[in-house]
Amino acid sequence: MQTTGSGPTALHPSSAAVPDWTDTYFRRTKEAVGKFGDKTVTYAIFMRRPVVCAPRLAVEWLESVARERNTSFRIELNYPEGKWVGAGEPIMYITGSFYHLVDCETILLQKLGPASVAAYNAFTMCADLPKVAFLAMDARHCAGTEMAEMMAYAASVGSDRAKRKVGAKGFVGNATDATASYFGQDRGMGTMPHALIGYAGSTVRAAEMFHETFPDLPLTVLVDYFGREITDGLEVCRRFPQLAAQGKLSLRLDTPGGRFVEGLDPPGSYAVLERHAPHAIRGYRDETQLRYLIGTGVSAAAIHYVRERLDEAGFPAVKIVASSGFGPAKCRLMAEANAPVDVIGTGSYLPERWTETYATADIIEYDGERRVKVGREFLFRR
Repeated sequence: MQTTGSGPTALHPSSAAVPDWTDTYFRRTKEAVGKFGDKTVTYAIFMRRPVVCAPRLAVEWLESVARERNTSFRIELNYPEGKWVGAGEPIMYITGSFYHLVDCETILLQKLGPASVAAYNAFTMCADLPKVAFLAMDARHCAGTEMAEMMAYAASVGSDRAKRKVGAKGFVGNATDATASYFGQDRGMGTMPHALIGYAGSTVRAAEMFHETFPDLPLTVLVDYFGREITDGLEVCRRFPQLAAQGKLSLRLDTPGGRFVEGLDPPGSYAVLERHAPHAIRGYRDETQLRYLIGTGVSAAAIHYVRERLDEAGFPAVKIVASSGFGPAKCRLMAEANAPVDVIGTGSYLPERWTETYATADIIEYDGERRVKVGREFLFRR
């Protein structure tokens, strides 16, 4: 596992720091157990929704605490990393000293639940769009560097599952150097933000600046800054014809939800999908689904439309990169509409409802005697 550096103790709390970051009632239970005598206990860890098992950060942290405390915990993974886990199924059993385990529960659950939900989301996105390469652009949406590491790890777990199951391209990289190793990379990936185009004063000039600064990198250019996705996109292609012909030029669509891509409106968007994916607009669609298909912003119709204009202008090798809210639901609609997107940059595999990320732990054995609170008997070993 790659860490994010030394940093404050909150990132990867050592054994000495655990009491400061655990729930107080666990700390007080530890003191009571220390006074009245230790027992060997077994914890069952589970979640209330289906997930993809992403236990590595939690397990490695717990093992490090055991080493620091000169004890050992027996960790039995019922599901290996990347395996689908049903709601209520014990993901793992952990056996060891009650005294040394009780104050670890808070941090252990923090490291397991969110990662497993994010891995589930990443898997579904990659599996729905197996021919699309994904970039993990979650860092700016994370609440600090520990979460950023957790989400990058989760994306890699979900991606690897999709690669195994459906031969997906999956996540090929991410935004930051610190977590690039989860994707088999040495460095993070990325080209330009909108700020560089504002600085340059034009989309073409920003592309020129970037290419002059990084001549050996493929060129990906944002084309929505001035609301001229087609005009500016084609101008960039004409400015870099060699890169365009070699497939080393990409246009990135990040059109905001307040307007349509240049040249489109509702009737035009329906017409585009009628040409390319008429099945996608047949039958009932709710408001959100319609927005993803023919609405404002980066819709399926917008991607088809940009592809049409590029091909008509003689730039079939120029790739389309899409961003802006590409979570599981949007990716599913893009798949139904056969959207011709080559790369998706997204941080929207992060859990949408945080309450679904809560992992739960219950002790099911005390010195070998099976005992659990009423209603949790399903956690006993079968």
